[in-house]
Amino acid sequence: MIEAINARFSQHAKAMGWALRRLVVAPLPTLLSLLAISITLALPAGGQMLLGNVLRIAGNDSVTPQISLFLALDTDRRTAELIGARLKNLPSVRELRYVPRSETLKRFQAREGLAEVLAVLPDNPFPDAFVITPREDGTAALEQLRDELGRWPKVELVQLDSDWARRLDALLRLGRTGVSVLGVLLGLGLVATTFTTIRLQVLTQRTEIEVSRLLGATDAFIRRPFHYFGALLGLLSGFGAWLIVLAVTLALRGPVAELTGLYGIAGTLRPLAVNDSLILIGFSAAMGWLGAALSLLRHLREPS
Repeated sequence: MIEAINARFSQHAKAMGWALRRLVVAPLPTLLSLLAISITLALPAGGQMLLGNVLRIAGNDSVTPQISLFLALDTDRRTAELIGARLKNLPSVRELRYVPRSETLKRFQAREGLAEVLAVLPDNPFPDAFVITPREDGTAALEQLRDELGRWPKVELVQLDSDWARRLDALLRLGRTGVSVLGVLLGLGLVATTFTTIRLQVLTQRTEIEVSRLLGATDAFIRRPFHYFGALLGLLSGFGAWLIVLAVTLALRGPVAELTGLYGIAGTLRPLAVNDSLILIGFSAAMGWLGAALSLLRHLREPS
């Protein structure tokens, strides 16, 4: 049993060594092929990186949709405090900020041209208000919370930027779909590239394949080195794509931080997450293996 396992391991090690030698024997064509495939895979990987950053920044308080609740003008301070306590106890409310009417009046009086207009008014025209940060930022959850608060007594108006939330949801869905479609299409491109590369390898090695068959080599033994070759080609291409995305991320980090700072958004561009990086490299290796398998299925039976 142990001898069989050792023999099996030795066969895989020899197949891996053959694949590595085929990659090294022609360094310039190998590098050019890896560069072309890496750039191709970097497109969906870069899209996933940008999408991940958008999702992370969208979770910040600065861009999370908020609900503004305005009380009736005749609401006294005691009633406003009771409403505030009720809002804090809602499980759908993550954060709450009370804005008294006196603070709103002072803020508007400080603006040029408004102090004279407000001075002629007999009373403070601004109501007490609450700025609510919901726990969930989905469109349906926001609208449900808005409708619930609008039915409370002494609540005059509830404002929600639902159009902004819908636009954000639509853009994120579009981004996810676009990245997925682009990844599948470029993955098929990797399969096609590996298919052609393995076909050329089979044609150049057809004499060795024929001799191996005459010596009794099985199809699995003959296919194994080519499978490793395709998987290594995909694996190295995926790692190259990861390096390209990392380089782009580092190059854009400064300008993006400056741009987001101008809009008051605290966020920096981060590279691909660990899970996304592993998926990229694993997916590219699997597509390389698949391309090799399809090419062998098509050409290995008739190498001549």
